[in-house]
Amino acid sequence: MRLVRLAHRWTGGLIGLLLFVLGLTGTVLVFKDDWLRAVVPHAAEARVSDPELIGAALDRAFSAPDRPRSVILADDRLGVHRLNYEDKTRGAYATQAGQVVARWDSLWARPELWLFDLHHYLLIGDVGKTIAGIAGLAGLGFVITGLILWWPTRRTFVFAVLPKTWKRAGIVKHHRDLGVWSAPMLAVVLTTGAILALPLYEGLAMALSPGKDLKAVMAAPKHEGGALSPDLDWPAMMAEAQGRFPDAELRILSLPTKPGGLISLRMRRAAEWLPNGRTQVWFDPADGRIVGTRDALTLPLGLRVANAQYPIHAAKVGGLAYRLVVAASGVALTLLGSLAVFTFWGNPSGLPRRRRPPARKV
Repeated sequence: MRLVRLAHRWTGGLIGLLLFVLGLTGTVLVFKDDWLRAVVPHAAEARVSDPELIGAALDRAFSAPDRPRSVILADDRLGVHRLNYEDKTRGAYATQAGQVVARWDSLWARPELWLFDLHHYLLIGDVGKTIAGIAGLAGLGFVITGLILWWPTRRTFVFAVLPKTWKRAGIVKHHRDLGVWSAPMLAVVLTTGAILALPLYEGLAMALSPGKDLKAVMAAPKHEGGALSPDLDWPAMMAEAQGRFPDAELRILSLPTKPGGLISLRMRRAAEWLPNGRTQVWFDPADGRIVGTRDALTLPLGLRVANAQYPIHAAKVGGLAYRLVVAASGVALTLLGSLAVFTFWGNPSGLPRRRRPPARKV
C-alpha cells in the first residue's frame, strides 16, 4: 500500500498540470458547437439536406479563385460549412449556400481551433499527441490506485464538487472523494482518449478482427483518376451519392491530393456514431462518375468498435445528457489535476508537518 501511495502521489504531482490542461480544454470543447452557433453568422441555421443544394454550395466553393482542398459540410449541430485549404492553418466558415462568412489565416485567429490543437496535440504536433495519450493512460492508473487508497477510508466519504475547506487536509480528503464519484466517467474518457492518441486504436481494431486485412478494407478503389475537371456537375454528383445511401448525411468532400487520386465523399449513415461517418463514395475527378463505394455498416467488427471511440470520448452521441456527463468528467479531471499539483508541491514528502513549539517568554 505504501508503494501505491508513493506512486500515486509522485506521478500525480508531476503530471497533474498536464491532466489539468486536458481536462479544462476537453470540457470547453464539449460545448464548441454551442459557442460557434452563438458567434458565427448563420451557424444556428437548420441543416440543409437536399443533395442538389449542397452540390450548388460545393460548386460555388470549388469554382472560387482560392479553392479549398476539402469542405466539412454543415450538420445538425452546426449550420455552416467549414472550408479547409492546402495550407492547413487557413480556413473559413461558409453558409449552406456557399457564401463565406468568416476566414482565418492562423489557428490562433479562432479560439476553437487552438483549443482543439492544445487538447489533442499540446500545440506541438504528433509528439504532443503521444504525450497526451500517455497522460491518459497515467490518469487511468490514478483512477485505479486512487480507488485502492480510498477503500480503507470509505466510511468518511462525502459527495462534494469543491473542498469544504481549502486547508491541505480538506483538499486531500476532497481529492480522494472526488476521484471516487467521478471514477466511472473518468475511466471512460481517459481510456477512449488514450486509444485515440496512441497506436492502441489500430491495435484494438486488429485484436477484434484477427486475420482481416484492415488496410485493404479501408483503401480507396484501385482506379486511376483523371485530371480535375473545372466543369463537374456537383449537384448531380451529390444526388447520385445520396441515391446510393438514402439514409446517410453528406459529411466531407475532399479533392484529390496527388495526380491519379480520386474525389472522396464521406457520409454518415443513420446507425453510425462517428459524426462524419466512415461510409464513403469515390468519384473520378475527370467526369464525376462514381468509381467506388464503402458501407461503414459492413466494416469488420474491429473497425466499427475503433470508430466508436471518438464519439464516446467527445460526447458526439447520447445527446445533452451524455454531453453533461463528459463535461462533468472534464471538470473533475481539471480539479483533480490542479489540486494534486497544489497539495504535492506544498508537501512532496506527504509526511505530517511538525508544529513548532511556542516561543518561551523570557
